[in-house]
Amino acid sequence: MNTKRLFGRLAAATLLFSVFSSAAEAQVTTHRVPKYTGPAQARAVRATPSYSSSTATDGVKFGVRAGVNVSDFSGDAVSSVMDLAEYTNGAVTKQMKPGFYAGLYATLPLGPRFAIEPGIGYSEKGTILTGRIPLEQFDFLNAKVTATGRLAYLDIPLLAKAYLTDGFYVYAGPQASVLLSGKAQVKAGALGFNAINTNFDIKDQFRQVDFGVVGGLGYQFQNGLGLSAGYDYGLTSLDKNNNFNAYNRVIKASVNYSF
Repeated sequence: MNTKRLFGRLAAATLLFSVFSSAAEAQVTTHRVPKYTGPAQARAVRATPSYSSSTATDGVKFGVRAGVNVSDFSGDAVSSVMDLAEYTNGAVTKQMKPGFYAGLYATLPLGPRFAIEPGIGYSEKGTILTGRIPLEQFDFLNAKVTATGRLAYLDIPLLAKAYLTDGFYVYAGPQASVLLSGKAQVKAGALGFNAINTNFDIKDQFRQVDFGVVGGLGYQFQNGLGLSAGYDYGLTSLDKNNNFNAYNRVIKASVNYSF
């Protein structure tokens, strides 16, 4: 009987020891899980990118752009265009002509702060000239002549962009402009009434390609929308016969969307 009691007590002690060991292991495992997952979650938060697509870090992007041009001619084309119409040889004044611009572009990143942006777009340029009809007997009528030159180009710029801050950038580069059409409208009248309203084609008198440089600044938002403003400075004289010097000058502002 004593031997049976001894074996019974040993079996009970062994069973109790097994239970307490299992419980201890479960507690150790339970406490190790949060200690391991906590630092991993913190590292995932720190791995979030700090720059948006507006700093040219997300690969190649394509986009569309549209806006307005305010253009003028620089050079002695003022008198030449008016003499072309043979309505006046007197003094004339210039006005900047509004126009439309729209095009496509691709942004090719060269690093976190630099990109190359080739593009192509339709651009309306030209100028507005106003002069008095050189007939003294009609001075009291305030007779005037207005000539509007309308030139349409296919602009092909190759721009270099530098991001100064996240979103804000400056750009500059060369541009080739292919002449699509050239029209002139001449209006002559007095006392607010137009006696003459003539349109004629002047494309054959202008060079087919105009080379220039462009520059400006802009801001690109994280949602893809952007704003920009710039200046086109023509380097090629527009008259293909070299009878006068005239160069395109364009101030432009546009809205774009990158995707």
